[in-house]
Amino acid sequence: MTLRLPDADGGLRTYEPRTDPLALTPGAPFTSRTVFSAAHVVADPFADVSPDSPAAVDWDATLAFRRHLWSHGLGVAEAMDTAQRGMGLDWAGAAELIRRSAAEAGATGGRIACGVGTDHITAGSLAEIRGAYEEQLALVEESGAQAILMASRALTATAKGPDDYCDVYGHLLRQCAEPVILHWLGPMFDPTLAGYWGSSDLDAATDTFLEVIAAHPDKVEGVKISLLDADREIDLRRRLPDGVRCYTGDDFNYPELIAGDERGFSHALLGIFDPLGPLAAEAVRVLDTGSKDGFRKLLDPTVELSRHLFQHPTRFYKTGVVFLAWLAGHQSHFTMVGGLQSARSLPHLARAYELADGLGLFPDPKQAEARMRTLLSLHGVDQ
Repeated sequence: MTLRLPDADGGLRTYEPRTDPLALTPGAPFTSRTVFSAAHVVADPFADVSPDSPAAVDWDATLAFRRHLWSHGLGVAEAMDTAQRGMGLDWAGAAELIRRSAAEAGATGGRIACGVGTDHITAGSLAEIRGAYEEQLALVEESGAQAILMASRALTATAKGPDDYCDVYGHLLRQCAEPVILHWLGPMFDPTLAGYWGSSDLDAATDTFLEVIAAHPDKVEGVKISLLDADREIDLRRRLPDGVRCYTGDDFNYPELIAGDERGFSHALLGIFDPLGPLAAEAVRVLDTGSKDGFRKLLDPTVELSRHLFQHPTRFYKTGVVFLAWLAGHQSHFTMVGGLQSARSLPHLARAYELADGLGLFPDPKQAEARMRTLLSLHGVDQ
């Protein structure tokens, strides 16, 4: 059978869904790379909420998805951008997510790192921003998870220059119980973070970022770079102190960055590894054997889907991620906290389905097709 899918120009095209998924099963732990998937949250579709209400989360489905990722050997990066942090998930919801996911990780042996930010305040002095970071850091450390120091909207609004960033991050790093991951999230993911590290000049911002790391190399396990600029990431990772890892957050260029070159490689902490989890895990295990070509053969074809999901405005990529989770059977509905399921158009979602189906990402292609038909019907597309 075929589907009639809408095009961006308002027309309809015919698509024949595939009938067989990729045969991907859990395997041995990774040996050559450390890989995290930033995981989405599953909304409670029966909660009587508005877009401005606190997030109502389906905890059973949310934790089940994390067990799915762990079963394939991936670490979970929790309460990050992909979990709609600051776009529907407030700090109270994020705190509960961290507690529950960290407990689940402890029970199952899964690796977990959790986002530490300042999103429970909107502005404040540098002292208040440090205090907000400290509150979240304490919760993450008490949960037993590794901390990821996320970029702060409040700090962007308050800082007068690079010295303020060095002051805040230095204060936090000195008191971290264990080495953390520093996260540089670019403005394409969050426009309010433009000029982070005290400058809109990325070369100057990079120098400040590296200055913070160089002053506390024993407290920085790694850095996550989400700038969608492969050359800049490669340059930065070559300048990191020995022992500090680079985790790519580049959802446009991840295969080449993870594969690496003669002078090094990036580990991974990626939102696209939410829908790609099993396939990404299979590719990394091929890389573990020393075959970069085999790794690229598996992962390169996924870039078109990733670039589609993360196309401008990039911050709405979460809609496509959750949409694919619904089609793949990881949740029973396409509802998102904050009503974010409405953030992408039907043609955008139809193309995401087509690309994901072509890759064999759906464990049950017939179920995915049936759900796509339902969505099309709701939008008035007759089959």
